[in-house]
Amino acid sequence: MRHTFLKCLFLLTILSSTSCKSGVETSNTVEGIGIRSAAVAGLSSLAAAISSAGGVGGGGLFIPILTIVGGQDVKTASTYSAFMVTGGSVANVASYTLWRSGGTARRLIDYEMALLCQPWLLLGVSCGVVLNVVFPEWLIMLMFVVFVAGCTFKTCRSGAACWRLESENGCEITKMPLLCATADQAEAEAEVRTPWVPVGMLVLIWFSFFALYLIRGNRYGQGIIEIEACGIGYWIISSMQIPLAIFFTSWILFRRSSTTASTQQENGGRTRRRPSSELVFPIMALLAGLLGGVFGIGGGMLISPILLQMGIEPQVTAATCSFMVLVSSSMSALQYLLLGMKQIYAALTYAAVCFVASLVGLTMIRKAILRHGRPSIIIFSVATVMALSIVLMTSFGAIDVWRSYTTGQNMGFKKPC
Repeated sequence: MRHTFLKCLFLLTILSSTSCKSGVETSNTVEGIGIRSAAVAGLSSLAAAISSAGGVGGGGLFIPILTIVGGQDVKTASTYSAFMVTGGSVANVASYTLWRSGGTARRLIDYEMALLCQPWLLLGVSCGVVLNVVFPEWLIMLMFVVFVAGCTFKTCRSGAACWRLESENGCEITKMPLLCATADQAEAEAEVRTPWVPVGMLVLIWFSFFALYLIRGNRYGQGIIEIEACGIGYWIISSMQIPLAIFFTSWILFRRSSTTASTQQENGGRTRRRPSSELVFPIMALLAGLLGGVFGIGGGMLISPILLQMGIEPQVTAATCSFMVLVSSSMSALQYLLLGMKQIYAALTYAAVCFVASLVGLTMIRKAILRHGRPSIIIFSVATVMALSIVLMTSFGAIDVWRSYTTGQNMGFKKPC
């Protein structure tokens, strides 16, 4: 498997360096373009392989790689990152859809949890992007270091605790059902079927928020209709995300409450144990999306450690986060396409690189978990991505802050437009 990964990495690096020569302007010579593209492809492959294990998008790694190594500006790097995260998330979701947990047939993606989190995650990211423009760069960098460092420490501590539990139980923890501790094999077999109602609701959420984003456009005035950038119509359309999120959440909770009685009867009066009430998930998703938008990395890297702290099993956390990241990143990538982005072939090439790297990395991690019986590997993968993001994002942010200071730019709060 290791040799297969190296071969795929070598082939994708060559493909990236050749296909990006005409699409990525990073040097005055073709040789410089090829070397930088190859370096970006190689580092992005490693980043995607590591990120895939924890179900995080990897935007906190892709953006610094594209800017520092590839020489791209932040706007172009963000565009490429959306496609790269989408490519890796497609591989993750496809793998988790086919794979089942432990020795049962139970699916890994918790669609109900995704339903409760997704609308508020998208709303939080949208609000966080506005705050990202308002806050000074030094404040964003300071908040990023404090929050992500704290999450990294707690994630490492959770991984160590899970490792000790696995050692005490003789690595038999992976044989237990992952979604709930009280469900029996009959319920597990019933969950083999794809829950088309939740999936359909998620698709409806995706189209609803995508339509709002497409009509509103961005703060530069790019949209499908002519709306004044940051004008009254812009903010009215933006504020419609709030009632939209409330509507979907109310609909989801009403549907769940109406089916609770029948579910309890089928399970003999037993219900699934959740770490806390259902309303905690929307609040948690809103916070993760808000901070992710402020930091410019999306909410995938932040929502995963929060779910782990809430007691959700590592495999379920990784699978569900991968699904939510796919929803948000695909929405961003499609918006870039419809708004006339340039260098499409380079973005698609990098997305293909991340797709293959994520698929290979996830396969290797799964084999390691099945062989050693330690799902804590997923927790340590999340901590690794967060630690690397702290180093890369802080270094990149420090360079920007110093450049702004030396050039006499405004170091205080700014207007949103």
